[in-house]
Amino acid sequence: MKRITVILAEDHTLVRQGLRLLIEAGGDIEIVGEAKTGREAVKMNGDLRPDIVVMDIAMPLLNGLHATRQILKAYPAAKVLILSAHSDPEYVEQVVKAGALGYLIKQSSGEVVAKAIRELHAGKTFFTHAIAKSLKEGYQKSSDGIGLKKKSSTDLTSREEELLQLIAEGHVNKQIASELSISVKTVEKHRQHLMDKLNIHDIAGLTRFAIASGMVESSVQSTTGENLPSR
Repeated sequence: MKRITVILAEDHTLVRQGLRLLIEAGGDIEIVGEAKTGREAVKMNGDLRPDIVVMDIAMPLLNGLHATRQILKAYPAAKVLILSAHSDPEYVEQVVKAGALGYLIKQSSGEVVAKAIRELHAGKTFFTHAIAKSLKEGYQKSSDGIGLKKKSSTDLTSREEELLQLIAEGHVNKQIASELSISVKTVEKHRQHLMDKLNIHDIAGLTRFAIASGMVESSVQSTTGENLPSR
């Protein structure tokens, strides 16, 4: 029997190793690649073309939401299952709009993750009862006009969101230019436009905005190896 091939995108090594053991326990699923960043996940999907991509949202360099968008833009038939520590309707709704077919919170058991992978492979979607209920409530609030508009980055372009995440992670202009394959001058131009658009004119403010928007975790590892304090 041909096994279901999976790429596991998760930046924490212990979590990734534990998930691999749990997911492969049934014998019908094979982890063919492990990605530690969103960019690695995008490239790995193109190289390996797995049946399913299991994607954490809080990924460095390119978060899981943006990585999902890029994967599905290049390969519309790709199937992405999101893992996240967050279960509020706004996170789930963003994931659905990005094209992911499933959403699980990280407290889910290995058996549930494996079941979700099998369901997606069979052409179905998979949301736990709590997530489905949360998503339904979110849509109801939105349709009733009483949904709360959370401070977010939804008005930013995809490029501006990528730039914001890299800035919040502590990358300097030269590193950002290399990561995005653009010139330092272009980075500076994008950064200024981003600050003007958000009316935020310092790195700390941009970092706080990125955290509030769910683009990065509340404790960010900078490129210098120092932890930025949680806010």
